Amino acid sequence: MASSYREGDKLPTVERLITQERIQRYAEASGDFNPIHIDPGFAALSQFGGTIAHGMLIAALVSEAMAVGFTRDWVETGRLKLRFRAPVKPGDRVATFGKVKRVREADGGSEIVCSVGVSKPDGESAVTGEAVVRART
Repeated sequence: MASSYREGDKLPTVERLITQERIQRYAEASGDFNPIHIDPGFAALSQFGGTIAHGMLIAALVSEAMAVGFTRDWVETGRLKLRFRAPVKPGDRVATFGKVKRVREADGGSEIVCSVGVSKPDGESAVTGEAVVRART
């Protein structure tokens, strides 16, 4: 239950293997066909040396982890502020991380502020940021 979270508590983890097929499906769903994501020949000549996942595909994992932890409260009141720090490539298995930074009473419930992110296999953070959710009591 969302209102049972306390400062310092860890948030649920979501893990995904990022594949070129997953990136392609995201491109089709989002309409973002930037060749850095879907054209291996083009991407090979880039600073990344190959295709990379869409940032929002990776950011969506943070939202999924928050939905696991806060269910309907996240869907109805959640806010994210994220920074993209490093590219994610096909073959990377990424995992979300997060911790409750502070909890305060607010309007018949609690406002819960969390530090959140997504880490790459080498431990580097691909995404970091803050999530805020209002939990009902």
